[in-house]
Parts: sequence; C-alpha cells; structure tokens
Amino acid sequence: MQEKAAKALREIAAESLEKCVSRLSRVSSGRWSVAGSAVACRSMTEAVKEHSGRAAGESAGVYFDIAGDYPFSSMVMFKTEDAEVFSKGFLGTSFTRFQNFGQAQELLFSELGNIILNSFAAAVSKAAGRPLIPSVPKCVRGETQFLLEALWSSMGAPGRRNMLTVTLDLSCCGSVTHTELIVLIPEALEAALSAA
Repeated sequence: MQEKAAKALREIAAESLEKCVSRLSRVSSGRWSVAGSAVACRSMTEAVKEHSGRAAGESAGVYFDIAGDYPFSSMVMFKTEDAEVFSKGFLGTSFTRFQNFGQAQELLFSELGNIILNSFAAAVSKAAGRPLIPSVPKCVRGETQFLLEALWSSMGAPGRRNMLTVTLDLSCCGSVTHTELIVLIPEALEAALSAA
C-alpha cells in the first residue's frame, strides 16, 4: 500500500473510532470508552496467517458491501462470548449465555457492526470527497479463518486490494471486549486517498 494512503487510512480510523464511541454512548444504556486500539495495513495472506496462529474460537462476522465511486467490502468481527457484555452495555440487560448462537445475538452484533462500520464509512467518504452507501449487514458465525476467507471470496470485481485492520478494545460496565474492523481497500480508493 502506498504510504500516503496508509497514513490517510490510519487518520480516518482514529477519527471514526472517536465518532463510533460517542455514538455508542449516546444510543446505549452504558458509557463506552476505548480501552485500546491498533491500526494495520497488510495483505489478506498476512491477516489469515496471524489469525491461524491464535487459539481457535468462534467469532461473529458482520459483513458489509459499500457502494459508491470507490466500492469496497468489509467485516466487523466480534468474539461471540462478548455478547453478554455488549448486551449489558448496549441494552442495559445482559443476555444469559445461550448454548446456541441465536437471533438476539445476531441482531445485537449486526447493530453494533453497523455503528462501527458507518462511522468508518462516513470518515472515508469525507476524506475521498465521494458518497459511500453501506449495505444491510449480514451476520455469520464461525471460526475466524473461515470468516476471513469468506470476506476474501465475497469480492466481486477482480483487482489488487490491500487490507486495513482496526483492532478495537471497547470498555463498558467494567468489562473489555475485543472487536476488529477489517476493510478490503481497492486500488481506486487507495489512489483517491493518496491524491487527497
């Protein structure tokens, strides 16, 4: 990835995190804050390799396709065990731990993913000077590597893409959750951000 585009994406990620946490706190029963964050620009192969080295566990991936002059695909990934913390902080009541991943968790993760992704998409749209429209979220659960491979295979148009990963640890109600925003950056968007 071009260094100017990578720098712009890091700045966009920082701006979107501030807006995301502010919005979460406004619409939630709890007060949210950022306990930690990191931004990395890398290839999909590097991301899959990094995740394959971690302990196996189930995650929930909320997928979005972004339409506009610079279309891209993205996913917000949550640890399924964080559903209880998110429900308590977001809704004010904690989901009891269900044996199976159900519709309530799917809707919760979809709404949280929507808030996180829309904050990022708005910041990208502002930086690129073009409107971007996120699709309706689609929530899928599975092993992390499967979710990453599904994101990669969902790309419609051929072409080179780099990946932006924003790791976000959110704190609410005395607990910390781990979330990742993964965005496949197409060449056209990278060029637009480099030129801006």
